[in-house]
Amino acid sequence: MSLPDKHTYTSEDYWNLPEGQRAELIDGQLYNMAPPSRIHQKLIVQLSAAIYSHIRSISGSCEVYPAPFAVNLNADDKIWVEPDISIICDKAKLSDQGCKGCPDWIIEVVSPSSIRMDYAVKLFKYRTAGVREYWIVNPLREIVQTYVFEGEEDSNFFSFDEEIPVHIFEDLKIRISSL
Repeated sequence: MSLPDKHTYTSEDYWNLPEGQRAELIDGQLYNMAPPSRIHQKLIVQLSAAIYSHIRSISGSCEVYPAPFAVNLNADDKIWVEPDISIICDKAKLSDQGCKGCPDWIIEVVSPSSIRMDYAVKLFKYRTAGVREYWIVNPLREIVQTYVFEGEEDSNFFSFDEEIPVHIFEDLKIRISSL
């Protein structure tokens, strides 16, 4: 849900939100973020741990950041989002404020209040910003929709019981029901 209109919000408004209030800045509008459910948080922890373990096992340089973690998607101070999980392989994008530029891989865990944002607005924003891979995890339907935006673009649906191939790590497959 959008916060009351103040014409156009800026990065300054985003960074000056009251302590503990989470919101995202997209195209000059601030959008409140509802507190996540227990299953939402459990999925974020499990997925983050699996991805982190894989990166360590291959001595990879990518880093995993679960929310809350600020991403200045276009590095232009107009869009600040907090993906549920951000995987960043270019450490030059990292700062004390978060990530300046798009992560390589973003995972969003859908909640009832975020369906439109995750499946429409963020899908478009992530794709046009240059995110290489985007997953939308839907715990209510126990499905994952994956998008690959580099090379030959692709989109697939997987159940939690299927092995889901990770595009940016060719040797990683994740079966959510096994986490």
